[in-house]
Amino acid sequence: MARQRCPVPGVADQAAEPAPPETGQRPTIQWYPGHIAKAEQALTSQLAKVDLVLEVRDARIPLATGHPHLARWTRGKRHLLVINRRDMVSRVARTHWDQWFRRQGQQPLWCDARAGSGTGALIQAALRSCEAINARRLRRSMRPRPVRALMLGFPNVGKSALINRLVGRRVVASARRAGVTRNLRWVRLGQALDLLDAPGVLPPRLEDQRAATLLAICDDIGEAAYGGEAVARALLERLVGLQVPWCEQPMVAVLGDRYGVSPEGDSHGWLQAAADRHTSGDGERMAQRLLDDFRKGLLGSAGLEHPPGRESNPP
Repeated sequence: MARQRCPVPGVADQAAEPAPPETGQRPTIQWYPGHIAKAEQALTSQLAKVDLVLEVRDARIPLATGHPHLARWTRGKRHLLVINRRDMVSRVARTHWDQWFRRQGQQPLWCDARAGSGTGALIQAALRSCEAINARRLRRSMRPRPVRALMLGFPNVGKSALINRLVGRRVVASARRAGVTRNLRWVRLGQALDLLDAPGVLPPRLEDQRAATLLAICDDIGEAAYGGEAVARALLERLVGLQVPWCEQPMVAVLGDRYGVSPEGDSHGWLQAAADRHTSGDGERMAQRLLDDFRKGLLGSAGLEHPPGRESNPP
């Protein structure tokens, strides 16, 4: 079936990493449900008992999934940076992000909780931290004990799936949507480590609407916080600017081949043309289809953020 073309020019000429439109052009995205507020209060009360923090971020948006309160929560504790869903970004993008984090003094651990890739290295890093923590206890004339670790991160970055993978069986509820985990729960990992699974935590107010849009695109905040069509258009605008090797294939070609509509017009026109072709003209259903396809990895590996200072595609 031949592709259609959207006649309005502009999208294909955008820069490699286009900024989402100004906040005045789309409704403000905010999401801070009651269970997250309660969870953060409970989490604060547990922090004094924690020796190690495993911070989990989304590989597609590793900056947007960094919590602004992290430094306060990890003060005086060992901290491991875990970047989940590594298989959803290209190897080159991963390399550039890895180099950037190391320049910030962090050594990221890349994994994919669903596939299991990288989890062995994560376990080894956690056990090394356990040894160091108990060695310090011995130097202070304290007896060794299982290390208490907190699995911390935004909603739906894969914390519970990661715990299930590390333990080797399903011990906590896990699903690809925000808000599944609502209570704190301790889980034993072998004899050396106790893991605290906590609900995803968010800032009470999402001041950075660029980051909020990325969180919505990646399903890291609840659907009640945003309109599907607006977020799908933001995703489309960002995808068409991505080039190899930040993605596996040029996204303009991927979108045209998958939906039969070349993204050569504005995002609203493309979405309507795709809706006419696939969802009987229902733009909301087409928006949800585009978001679902991206979230499931059906559009290939594509990271939506570049490391700071790198505004164009790598060589």
